[in-house]
Amino acid sequence: MPEVTRFDEGGGFGLYLHWPFCQAKCPYCDFNSHVVSRIDQNRWADAYEAEIARAARETEGRVLRSMFFGGGTPSLMHPEVVDRAIAAARAAWPAANDIEITLEANPTSVEAERFRGYAAAGVNRVSVGLQSLRNDDLRRLGRLHSAEEARAAVAVARDVFPRVSFDLIYARQDQSVEDWREELAEALAMAADHLSLYQLTIEDGTAFGARAAAGGLRGLPDEDRAADLWEATQAACAAAGLPSYEVSNHAREGAESRHNLIYWRGGDWVGIGPGAHGRLTLDGRRIATETPLAPGEWLARVEEAGSGESLREEVSRENWLAELLMMGLRLREGIDLGRVEPLGAAALEGRIGGLEELGLLERVDGRLRTTVTGRPVLNAVLRELLT
Repeated sequence: MPEVTRFDEGGGFGLYLHWPFCQAKCPYCDFNSHVVSRIDQNRWADAYEAEIARAARETEGRVLRSMFFGGGTPSLMHPEVVDRAIAAARAAWPAANDIEITLEANPTSVEAERFRGYAAAGVNRVSVGLQSLRNDDLRRLGRLHSAEEARAAVAVARDVFPRVSFDLIYARQDQSVEDWREELAEALAMAADHLSLYQLTIEDGTAFGARAAAGGLRGLPDEDRAADLWEATQAACAAAGLPSYEVSNHAREGAESRHNLIYWRGGDWVGIGPGAHGRLTLDGRRIATETPLAPGEWLARVEEAGSGESLREEVSRENWLAELLMMGLRLREGIDLGRVEPLGAAALEGRIGGLEELGLLERVDGRLRTTVTGRPVLNAVLRELLT
């Protein structure tokens, strides 16, 4: 079997830092987020610096192409914490000239002065979690902000940062296609260069999951209306110059999320913070890392054991191939077949061919990608490929 070496060369190298704290837990959210009354922010900055230094020792010489503060609600961080983390990362690795440094924000925690502090620290892209521009739906989604605050937050972000993205959730309760078209038109007029548009999914272990199981979450779209909402989303964004480059993400040319592209293209990234996952290619092996979910446990590991990791294991070539397919087929560009062939992609030839015959996959210029017909049913395509 051909040797597999530096797979991060095809996907890039980034750093993810998880801030686990929120003002409230949203009923649809299954991310690792916690509501607490007091946070020792200086202690968290110390821990981030220590973990960055540890990670740098085994990834020396990599070029850092992106840095992402996710959560939780990172806009609850003091700008000094962000500044210290960015400074530590720049000291640890050579940075790309066009390095992208993103911070997630909620409208309730948007303050112009704090945003200016983040920008001064080096943040050059902000992603604002609006979720809706309709007050009734914001209340249903358990959000603490109003539609007016959402609009104001985007205006502040546009004034401070060169690049702005925001999130919306659609396929909400009792939402018609026409209602969504109107809301999306308003969103597209807000002049962000990137939109993340997610269909509402009901996850086990969330408040919405329990409510749905008890029959209390009414008005969710059936498959036909969900498909109509998807098609309306694609058409409106493409017409506005923000076509989809990934299943749920739309951007003007050149404004794609460079950090998320590292995930989707199968690059390498260091994951720091409670619940953060990482992937590193070391000596031709793909290494998966995990950290504990509990914030206190993660801090204690960093301070007492010198590492916040709770798991480190090699990814088998079979699972490595599956990861590349699951992530890469989310992209409109698809996957470079030259990157998956050394991992045994030939064993899937019969399944790929069958999906090509159905018009769901296609091979173009050495790449495997979903077709226009295949993209809306990506999960079904992946099940056929990998199970």
